Amino acid sequence: MTGWFHGTGEILDALMAGDSWMLSEAMTQPAIWPLSLAAMTVSALLVLMIYRLSPWAERNLERTIMVVSYLAIGGIIFVEVIRRFVLSQQVPWSTTLPPFLFLIMTWFGCSYNVKLRTHLAFAEFRTAMPRMGQIGCLLLDALLWIGFSWVVVATSSKVVANSAANFQIMLGTDNVMQWWFLLSVPLAFTTLVARVIENALTDLSNFRRGETLITQAVIGGD
Repeated sequence: MTGWFHGTGEILDALMAGDSWMLSEAMTQPAIWPLSLAAMTVSALLVLMIYRLSPWAERNLERTIMVVSYLAIGGIIFVEVIRRFVLSQQVPWSTTLPPFLFLIMTWFGCSYNVKLRTHLAFAEFRTAMPRMGQIGCLLLDALLWIGFSWVVVATSSKVVANSAANFQIMLGTDNVMQWWFLLSVPLAFTTLVARVIENALTDLSNFRRGETLITQAVIGGD
């Protein structure tokens, strides 16, 4: 078990030093797994606290990010298509920025749909189950999402650190770093874990009160 925490000091030292190269090297150590789990959990609880304090953020955080990203993608493509075929001009980053914006839209959209329970729903099957089976499936969903998110946060954090260590610049720009956008992946999955915890607390509360556990989810609903 102690092998899992091997390299903890190196990772923490690199974080304190703010050295991306040291951090990228240190993240190859096994300690990245327990540390990423702890960081993800604590950050998700902080996000959940923000949701409790700000009803607007609870309702609109992910979909605001999704809409802004989508409009930015559409605007860039629309303008640059006209510039290319009418004026024979094109901004170099117009073909490299939209994929990163799509990355942001996709993963925060995943978090939003976990909130709406449109992922892993199986409502028709689960409605026919007894209450103990229903709450068991819902808690299993939560554990699966947290485990999946843990893997994504740990591995994507390595990608972010490696990108920063190698000073990867977005193609078509002079000083826009790729890791600024890649960081959205662990952040999005952290907000996803916050939604999972939020749903699990609601499910446990409904179970104790004898209220309905499984409801039909609607994509795009609220």
